[in-house]
Amino acid sequence: MSAVKHLSKTNALRILDSLGVPYEATEFETDGAVSGVEAASRIGADESRVYKTLVTVGKSGAHYVFVIPVAEELDLKKAAAAAGEKNVSMLLSRLLLPLTGYVHGGCSPVGMKKQFPTFIDESAVLLESIFVSGGRIGLQIKISPDDLAGAVEAKFTALCSER
Repeated sequence: MSAVKHLSKTNALRILDSLGVPYEATEFETDGAVSGVEAASRIGADESRVYKTLVTVGKSGAHYVFVIPVAEELDLKKAAAAAGEKNVSMLLSRLLLPLTGYVHGGCSPVGMKKQFPTFIDESAVLLESIFVSGGRIGLQIKISPDDLAGAVEAKFTALCSER
């Protein structure tokens, strides 16, 4: 089951434990938020396997969560289409903590204050496991994309901008 015994559990880890979802948690030293690419480097993972969690707000006022590779950019048109919205925009950073319970750089798709519609970039289905934030800066969770999708009722879809 979980590989974490000694670190303090975040809401994300407690929820995965309660659902019986297997994962491995990895911590890294940091003085504050780092980019996803830097987080990948610090845990020794290929950046194509490390995903960031982005929170948006749609034209309707509803919130949506998008999980994409850290080196990629969210295509807002694709995100809006996935969410069934006319358009979506990134949530202001100062609104992240009150809305989700997480800070910038430590936002996990698992364990937000409220479960928002969640979408994972389709690239994840090609991977045996991916890394996402564990709900705290300096904590990453290695998890199967299917297990993550099941835990947050996410859909897989194309979300990234073309390079």
